[in-house]
Amino acid sequence: MRDLVALLLVAAQIQSVHPVIHTLKYIHTGSSQIPNFPEYMSVGYVDGLQITHYDSKSGKYRPKQDWMNKITAEEPRYWETQTQISIGAQQLYEVDIETAKERFNQTGGVHMFQRMYACEWDDETGEVDGWEHYAYDGEDFISFDLKGLRWIAVKPQAVVTKHKWDQDDSYNQYLNYYYTEECPSYLKKYVSFGRDFLMRTELPRISLLQKTSRSPVTCHATGFYPREAALFWKKDGEELFEDVEMGETLPNHDGTFQTTADLKAVDPDAKYECVFQLAGVPEDVVIPLDPANVLSNERIRAEEQRKTAVAVAVPLALLALVVAIVVLVVKCRKAKYAPASVQADSESTSSERASETTYPTAETPLAEPAPE
Repeated sequence: MRDLVALLLVAAQIQSVHPVIHTLKYIHTGSSQIPNFPEYMSVGYVDGLQITHYDSKSGKYRPKQDWMNKITAEEPRYWETQTQISIGAQQLYEVDIETAKERFNQTGGVHMFQRMYACEWDDETGEVDGWEHYAYDGEDFISFDLKGLRWIAVKPQAVVTKHKWDQDDSYNQYLNYYYTEECPSYLKKYVSFGRDFLMRTELPRISLLQKTSRSPVTCHATGFYPREAALFWKKDGEELFEDVEMGETLPNHDGTFQTTADLKAVDPDAKYECVFQLAGVPEDVVIPLDPANVLSNERIRAEEQRKTAVAVAVPLALLALVVAIVVLVVKCRKAKYAPASVQADSESTSSERASETTYPTAETPLAEPAPE
């Protein structure tokens, strides 16, 4: 069984780094009584990258990528039309929340109703697919089966809705058309508009992190694109599946992605490597596990202490140098501008002292040497 799981994981990674499937996904969210949150919001994504945004506070459907404005060459009123559609959807979601509250015997409080749907297009085979489901308060409510053109009630409260929507054959046929024709058509346009951006590759910054010497070693890769990537550990040249915990692939604010792989146990006699594979890039990025490569809390504190010591020592040294220079300059100025009478008196005094000097004789003991 363990070998089978390992084989499936390897197959999944191989597939993940050779992407041919593009996606167009939308998330519509209606909410009630959530402070500082729009009552309705809609966002669109292509291949995990946000391309559109609408919320009830701004009241405008806007592009999130400059290349999305190319759509106006074919549809000059695209953004105005989508704004009006979103305003109408906002009113529907207010009704949906009230309906759901009745189904769940709720009278008030914070609630959220979401519709999430997407289509997929394989740019090599041309195959398309789609899915759609609704959620209430963060839990699945009802979903659409594209193959069977029927609805599946996830919650008992959704059974009434299922029976009603199953009987609406015209709407279900439209959904079939949308997910197999209309949505993929727009997806192909958007991919064409943003091809230079969407089809680019960006290698990540990879760090080895560890809280303490007994903590797992985390291999953290961030700033890579596209999303399809694999991050894993190798032990003595072989991919490691035991004592490894894989993290989620999460988006960064700049449109790139990040992920982690934790190594929970280390054999001191073995050689470990963190390996990163990115779709479209033939060469792997390999980071060997070496104490010098691991950034730990202890190392960070030591580095901060060193920087603090340097930050304090350098200004003090500069200050001492400045003070020394100032003292030297003052002395030079005093010597240069001293009055002639003072200099004469000084010379006279020196001559008098010289004439009064006594030299030791047999009866006069030698004086104690002056301290140097």
